[in-house]
Amino acid sequence: MNLSLTEVLALTGGKILSGAPETTVSGVATLAEATPSEISFLGNEKYFKDFLATKAGIVLVPPALPEYPEGVAFIEVENPSLAFNAMVEHFMKAANDFEPGIAPSAIVDPTAKLNPDKVRVCAGAVIEAGAEIGDGSDIGPGCVIGKSAVLGKDCKLYARVVVRERCILGNKVVIQPGAVIGSDGFGFLLNNETGRYETVDQVGIVEIGDCVDIGANTTIDRARFGRTIIGEGSKIDNLVQIGHNVVVGKHTVIVSQSGVAGSTKLGDYVTVAAQVGIAGHISVGDKAVLAARTGVMSSLDGGQVYWGAPAAPYKDAAKQYAAIRKLPDAMKEMMALKKQAAEIKELIDQALAEQAGN
Repeated sequence: MNLSLTEVLALTGGKILSGAPETTVSGVATLAEATPSEISFLGNEKYFKDFLATKAGIVLVPPALPEYPEGVAFIEVENPSLAFNAMVEHFMKAANDFEPGIAPSAIVDPTAKLNPDKVRVCAGAVIEAGAEIGDGSDIGPGCVIGKSAVLGKDCKLYARVVVRERCILGNKVVIQPGAVIGSDGFGFLLNNETGRYETVDQVGIVEIGDCVDIGANTTIDRARFGRTIIGEGSKIDNLVQIGHNVVVGKHTVIVSQSGVAGSTKLGDYVTVAAQVGIAGHISVGDKAVLAARTGVMSSLDGGQVYWGAPAAPYKDAAKQYAAIRKLPDAMKEMMALKKQAAEIKELIDQALAEQAGN
């Protein structure tokens, strides 16, 4: 679906800096790859050279750039990246092949509640007894929706997603391929009489708020009892592990290969960078930022940036890291001083011996 320059302006706001109103685009691309029929954006000064050489038809730009390439239409906006996202959403909707219906090879229990005229269930998917699927939801190939699970409206589950029994998803939840919602929490107790670990039943659920995105092969464990909660608007990357009875606040971001152990609480607007490990039964306050590979072993206040293992305020951790990097040189100096001290001691001992001999 083509968009004219004036239609792009209506979708993104801002103001037109140059370009004919009838200029049209039919897709999106990077500055380096865009053609005259595509729209792009400048969101980072690192790409300014690409910007000056771009062949895009329309570019979304921030205010007050020092120069502009010729032959391109420009719309100035406060946040080009966010405005560009509106363009991506528009063209994705235009290309969406969503057609309601249930594939012949899908298995839908007669007691499941869904409207086949408003829901799509793709090939090989299984909808078990008592499950509820909201209108506009799209269940991808090979997905399994467990007994009495509830999905809200306009959810999108890609291939092989598993939502286990009784778990609850809000509206507009997007889950990438291979994710598992509601797997058993890691619960085992050692029986001293038998010397064996025995399984602790996990009878709770997972509850996910509206507009949550969950990445591929991420796993969110059901509660031992009660609920594991993912708050509204939170974004969870690929390969993340969320343990049982964890509570993740609203609009929190958790990046790839991070893990949150059981019964821990993350506040609202927390940022958890890649490969962060968070111990169980602790809390992290609102708007805390955990830098990559941070190890969180005790509760942290909100509103600060943390780094290191164990986690410390970023400035303190950076000083510690800088000191550690200097340790090899410090060790060499110490060994040299130790050798020098030994030589001096030897000279003193010799002098004292000679004096005693006299």
